[in-house]
Amino acid sequence: LFALTNKILTISKLENHKLEMNKTEVELTPIIEKLTEKFKTKAQKPVNFTISLQAKTAYADNDYLGEVISNLIDNAIKYSKESVEINITTEESERYTILKVRDNGLGISEADQKIIFQKYERAAAAKRSRKNGASGFGLGLNFVDQVIKAHDGRIFVNSTEGEFTEFTIYLPLETTSDKHNL
Repeated sequence: LFALTNKILTISKLENHKLEMNKTEVELTPIIEKLTEKFKTKAQKPVNFTISLQAKTAYADNDYLGEVISNLIDNAIKYSKESVEINITTEESERYTILKVRDNGLGISEADQKIIFQKYERAAAAKRSRKNGASGFGLGLNFVDQVIKAHDGRIFVNSTEGEFTEFTIYLPLETTSDKHNL
């Protein structure tokens, strides 16, 4: 309950642009390794991670980026079949660090892809379909979306029901204007 209350308060601050992101150049490998170990240990089913980090760093708030990746991994496991394959990749473009989390899970319908980042959407989705039995309040992806927006980034979802879901995050690289603001 405490964690849920904190998440709601954080989302409220994010929505009102009252939460400061402490952005620095963060190392992605330690964040991702720590999370993959945690989830391998606590998951109730076999989870296999494939990691390919072309970009080694991102300009982000270390803690919040960790929470974002944790949420995406947690969902990948929660909405999956008996065995979970999760691919985490990073690359760098001219303007962004691009982070992808892809799973071989249940997938998300086209209709739901349009609304999954809305607050409390999980509860509405549960009313529409009880077949996979996953529970939650629908705050996780809204939190992820709000944190990425607070980083001036973007997140997209690509999914095919019964096959896969892939979230792609674009985090802007540190710019010269960022450096002057420090």
